[in-house]
Amino acid sequence: MIKWRKLNRALHRDLGYIFFGMTIIYSVSGIVLNHRNKTGDPSIVTRTEAFNYNPVSKEKFNKAYLAGLTEMLDEDSYKNYYFPNNSKVMIYLNNGHISMNLESGKGEIIKIKKRPVLVWFNFLHYNKPKKLWTWFSDIFAVSLGLMAITGLFILKGKNGITRRGAVLVSLGLIVPLLFLIIYMW
Repeated sequence: MIKWRKLNRALHRDLGYIFFGMTIIYSVSGIVLNHRNKTGDPSIVTRTEAFNYNPVSKEKFNKAYLAGLTEMLDEDSYKNYYFPNNSKVMIYLNNGHISMNLESGKGEIIKIKKRPVLVWFNFLHYNKPKKLWTWFSDIFAVSLGLMAITGLFILKGKNGITRRGAVLVSLGLIVPLLFLIIYMW
């Protein structure tokens, strides 16, 4: 006969090992998502620089002018551009965009850079792969629940669920409830 406490410990331990990577991915990504930057996506860093260039009319804004502008800004190419109105042009780059007032010649170049590890973690956290990843994430979520439950019964005695453990579990339940009460009412 298998002892339930031994089985409980083994299940808790093995699920912890299996889902170690997922726990790290979701914990790091979750912390980063809690502290979003201005762009709303913490895996992206933006840098804005102002610049001045020769003013030009919409009619005279052509590929030669654009080539000079991108060369001055040390950009090798652009994807596309359009005119939101007669005095403004938006130029899309591979790693950002340029917004320029044609009449004043003043503009901003906004460079976008992705943070390698955070991009990958957030890609998984937001469930962008869909399909099989959704199933794996659901299995992970169920396993977290099982690890929480099996963790309650690992220790016996004064540190177990009937004494110290009960106080700590109560605290762990009360804190989120307090935040719900504070923010929902």
